[in-house]
Amino acid sequence: MSHVSTAAGAMAAVARTVTDDQLANKTPCIDYDVRALVNHLLFWGPSLAGAGRKESVPQPAAAESAVDLTTGDWRGRLCTLLDDIASSWAPPSAWQGETSMGTPQLLPAPVMGDMIVGELAVHGWDLAVATGQRLELPADLLAHLHDTVSAGVQQGREMGMYGPEVAVPADAPALDRVLGLTGRDPAWA
Repeated sequence: MSHVSTAAGAMAAVARTVTDDQLANKTPCIDYDVRALVNHLLFWGPSLAGAGRKESVPQPAAAESAVDLTTGDWRGRLCTLLDDIASSWAPPSAWQGETSMGTPQLLPAPVMGDMIVGELAVHGWDLAVATGQRLELPADLLAHLHDTVSAGVQQGREMGMYGPEVAVPADAPALDRVLGLTGRDPAWA
């Protein structure tokens, strides 16, 4: 099982139990409440899956915030999308060559895949703590994620993906150290 699949499964486990009355809850990601975070995931998810298949997925004309959570089963849509992301990154070919998220900028596929692991793990944590849950990720995924986030943290900050580092003790759990690197306070409540 790949790290993408594991992170997607962990996020899906959290998403399945989010209630509609929790959609207005704040998240540790200052740009999003739970509704906006789910919108973000639903909006960008097809591009994350497309990147694994080396397919360019056109972005909808509507803004990210325009995804409607009031109709249909948004939990089911999100879980289906997470399954699609996991399956698109399952074949070894997904990790070869270059790919993009529907933009002209190509990145090495392993770099893109690791960015997606980070996106799913960190936003999975955001969703979990905002709704009083715990995100379960295995030690090997967290060790890998810490290495990849550490290697690209400066570029991530320059791209606006990460906030200023939050100081975390060097002996803190791996997830806490990853969160600190991305600008999140692991003690957020």
